Amino acid sequence: MGLFTSINIASTGLAAERLKSDVISDNIANASTTRTADGGPYKRSRVVFAPAAEKPIFRTPYLPESLDNGPGKGVKVKEIVKDTSRGTLVYDPTHPDAIQSGPEKGYVEYPNVNIVNEMVDLIASSRAYEANTTVIEGAKSMFSAALEIGR
Repeated sequence: MGLFTSINIASTGLAAERLKSDVISDNIANASTTRTADGGPYKRSRVVFAPAAEKPIFRTPYLPESLDNGPGKGVKVKEIVKDTSRGTLVYDPTHPDAIQSGPEKGYVEYPNVNIVNEMVDLIASSRAYEANTTVIEGAKSMFSAALEIGR
């Protein structure tokens, strides 16, 4: 394993979790937005992660060249997808975004954002971010200890 491999892997996790926190914050901020530029209520977004490596990495202990497969392994954001499920309907015929015709006349569709679920996701993302930061701090302290040995 290379000297900076653990830091490179943890840094991909930091970047991914930061983006996930931003998306969750956007969901929370728009939890009551009934009209967007696209029309209709805000739709919840979610982040999909994928491995940074395109294929699995297999290490063979008998071959020295396989000990370090290079930097950049870890996680990446594959895509940000919109949740297309329907939001909650609330009867409010005086609301400017109320449905004007059909069987749902007078109902307002609110975003499909559940604040409790978003907060749980935000806490999990925050903990993952902290774990990646701890990995980087641990690597830094190991590097410092190795340099002290060399003195």
